Formats: sequence, structure tokens, C-alpha cells
Amino acid sequence: QVQLVESGGGLVQPGGSLRLSCAASVSIHIRYAMGWYRQAPGKQRELVASITSGETTNYADSVKGRFTISRDNAKNTVYLQMNSLKPEDTAVYYCNARRTSVTMREYDYWGQGTQVTVSS
Repeated sequence: QVQLVESGGGLVQPGGSLRLSCAASVSIHIRYAMGWYRQAPGKQRELVASITSGETTNYADSVKGRFTISRDNAKNTVYLQMNSLKPEDTAVYYCNARRTSVTMREYDYWGQGTQVTVSS
């Protein structure tokens, strides 16, 4: 079982920055693709950014050029650097770890979420 613990959320003014961290309880080096999702009140959870074990990244159009996902495999930690934050970025942010088996079955693990609020 993989445990994920997020940190770094909080209240920030529009235009500000935050860095989220997600620490995994297992080695994420080879077997896991990592991602950040978010869910705003009344909306579905959506993918914000993802990074494969080979460090290929993918971003939602709404955050391209403002957010950067990275991973430190030695620390089993994934980061989300969020710059130029907007009120519409307000949501609970969830860390995800995905392992794909040799039979192509996907196993998803989730953190408990961290609140990000962008407001003046």
C-alpha cells in the first residue's frame, strides 16, 4: 500500500506562488507515474499535471506556463510549483501515484489533499 502525504497548501494572493510537496511511503523511482489533481467545490476532480518515471510531463491547458511539476526520486517526493496564481486555481489539490502492472492494469493511490485558496 502506498501512502502519500501532501503539504504546502494555504492562502495566497492573486499573482502569488506556492509549492506543493507530496511525500510517498515507497520508492517511486521506476514503477510510478505521479500526478497532481484538483477539485473545486461543485466541480469534478481534474488533472493538473503529471510526470512519468522517465520525467515526461503533461499539463492542463489552464496551468501551462504557470505550474511546474518535478520529482526527486531520492526523496520519493513530487513537487508542484505554482506561480502567477489566479482565484480560479482555488481547490483541494490531491497527489496521485499510478503503477501500471505488466498486464497493463492501473493501480491508483491518493493523498488526503491540501487546500489552496487564492484570494485577496
